[in-house]
Amino acid sequence: MSTITRKQPKIHYPDSDGQPMADNTLQFDWISILKWNLDYQFANDPSVFVAGDHLIYAEEGNNKYRVAPDVYVAFGRPKGRRGSYKVWEEDGIFPQVVFEVWSPSNRLDAMQKKFEFYQLHGVQEYYIIYPETPASVKIWRRAGENLIVVPDVASWVSPRTGIRLEVREGEVAVFGPNGKVFDDPIQMASARDRAMNLAQNYEKALDSVNQSRDAEYERAEKLAAKLRELGIDPDSI
Repeated sequence: MSTITRKQPKIHYPDSDGQPMADNTLQFDWISILKWNLDYQFANDPSVFVAGDHLIYAEEGNNKYRVAPDVYVAFGRPKGRRGSYKVWEEDGIFPQVVFEVWSPSNRLDAMQKKFEFYQLHGVQEYYIIYPETPASVKIWRRAGENLIVVPDVASWVSPRTGIRLEVREGEVAVFGPNGKVFDDPIQMASARDRAMNLAQNYEKALDSVNQSRDAEYERAEKLAAKLRELGIDPDSI
């Protein structure tokens, strides 16, 4: 008697958990600031992947075992579009740096579960930003199998990203490796527009100089031709 082998159904890994990206505009602003500045910082490194509000699946075959950090950075993984981040499809690399932006709807038990998830799967740096006044920052770093608190936030420089966080006058500031404060997307777009305008103005000025030079050269050629008609060698003048 032959046996019937039932084909296992293909497991679907949804690209969304149905939860909103942010609870308020302040949280969304901070997610955007972190995501776009880190994207810009690593734009020329093809082996660094940055994502925001993106599901991470840690175990193949288990589509319930997942988490969606506000922002994460995965070193050693290529850039590119992904519906979700499946660790087993990423050479087993779990994102090394994770950021969460606290919002009023966050619950301690849910955040504790996230912490345990990150700790278990090898996150090396974990940041929680509390943007509401009075603002604050908490940082954990990897020490063996555990994440331990960084006691002095202001003196901490991320070994992986080179950034530094500080609370100034009740507000959080993030500094890139170049020492400059992370811009918001509007400031980044304005800086890009200014750079483009400068480049365009430079090109216009260069074109003007080249046109003036060509006109002078043409006048000189005409004068030399006229002198030759008069029997005068222009090179002898």
